[in-house]
Amino acid sequence: MLHFIAALPGRLRAYDQTRGPRTGSHAQDLALTGLAYLMVALLLRGGTLGFPAIHIDEQFYLLVGDRMLHGAIPFVDIWDRKPVGLFLLFAGMRLLGGDGILQYQLVALACAAATSLVIYRIARTVASRAGAWWAGVGYQLYLSAFFCFGGQAPVYYNLLVALAALAMLRIWTAPSGRRLLAHGLVVMALLGLAIQIKYTVVFEGMAFGLALIARAHHIGWHRWRILFASLLWAGLALAPTLAAWATYAAMGYSDAFVQANFLSIFGRHEEFSGSLFRLFKETLALSPVWCALFLAPRRIPSLQGPASSELKFLRYWAGAAVLGFLLFGTWYDHYVAPLLVPLMVLAAPALGQPRPWRWYTRFLVGFGIIAAASVTIYNMRHHGTTAQVTKAAELIHTASLTPQGQGCVYINEGDPILYHLTKSCLTTPFIFPNHLNAMVDANALGVDVQAEVKRILDTRPQVVVMTVKPSSLPVNWQTRHLMFARLKQDYDLYSQIDVGWRRLLIYRLKAPHAAPIGT
Repeated sequence: MLHFIAALPGRLRAYDQTRGPRTGSHAQDLALTGLAYLMVALLLRGGTLGFPAIHIDEQFYLLVGDRMLHGAIPFVDIWDRKPVGLFLLFAGMRLLGGDGILQYQLVALACAAATSLVIYRIARTVASRAGAWWAGVGYQLYLSAFFCFGGQAPVYYNLLVALAALAMLRIWTAPSGRRLLAHGLVVMALLGLAIQIKYTVVFEGMAFGLALIARAHHIGWHRWRILFASLLWAGLALAPTLAAWATYAAMGYSDAFVQANFLSIFGRHEEFSGSLFRLFKETLALSPVWCALFLAPRRIPSLQGPASSELKFLRYWAGAAVLGFLLFGTWYDHYVAPLLVPLMVLAAPALGQPRPWRWYTRFLVGFGIIAAASVTIYNMRHHGTTAQVTKAAELIHTASLTPQGQGCVYINEGDPILYHLTKSCLTTPFIFPNHLNAMVDANALGVDVQAEVKRILDTRPQVVVMTVKPSSLPVNWQTRHLMFARLKQDYDLYSQIDVGWRRLLIYRLKAPHAAPIGT
């Protein structure tokens, strides 16, 4: 596989040369490199396309995007703390047809390949063509290694941040500041859109904003001109979020928007020991990158000497991204994905080197191939096959049917994609299972969790889904015990099915009770 990936750009260029004289060689180089990255993406992601249960997060994003097209309002009808821009993105992808699963994954594949191409373009300012190529390949490999082989949020917004960084690099190295204001607006617009996909981009946004101010000061702008430009840049970066807030306020849902988007994060409770272990594991998994960043410059003569202006900016960018990651504190695997863009660019000079330094490339890419394949295969088996998920959806749908129509489903433990596949009505805004079955968000939802679970059961949903073993840690034992006590009283066990490592328990409301009718 390593040899095949390495040969891709050369084979495409050789094919192109057989078709006659070349014109616009720079554009053709980017086009062929982009095509090669697309082939890498297909190689890495092709086996998972159409797979419905890649990660609970992206299942939920697709569900919310679909329900938005049917009138649901995020933070009101369906609760989460992610920006509404992320759900709008999935709603847009839902319009591409089908059931939305293959569609969002194809868009994610295209975004991953496009981000690799932007990484290649940035890396060419500090590295050879071979080094830049391998940096783009490394990005895709480590995306998969950190559980982003589907449609996690960073797969989409990393492209916007990478484009903003490319524009910033041109600003940073421009001989004059003739178009600094306009180019700065482009950078901030890209970052503003990215922030509406994931709020953590704000750290890179602040760093880029400070870099723009520093550049304006360096070229001699007057302080009042800098202040005016700074307000414009910051305003544009915040505009998408402010527009979303204003829209909710106009609908009378300002409080719901503020609670979900800005306040709920302070109510989360993470066990520090678990977070620390994840950080240790992630740091270890990035060992090949650390070798390329810190060991190679001391060993390879061509990498020694004073850092160029481009390299200084790239280090500044990477530092801001790493700081934002560390400050967030929870350190889930997919939170590493935003770091991969600047880190792979900085690793590029050490990649593609001749002997005796070729091992840096082989270590980074070889480890990435093994990690990407292992994580992808393990998680596909861990979360259940397409056949298992489809069968579970069929059982739930059948159990939800009543003489009056389709009854509502409540999944306390299980996959949100089952709501989507069964098209069932919802009994609560808190349909992301972990919100009510785990302790992490017990104080972050703006409601009493146990009272909400009791309220849901009082509506008597036709079907309730649980798992034999708790699926989220740390477990909210109060809500779990309440669930099983009420299930014993009001429900019959309709069916059991293994979906990956979990055994789903499908309960059906006992016959004497009337079931709510779905819409």
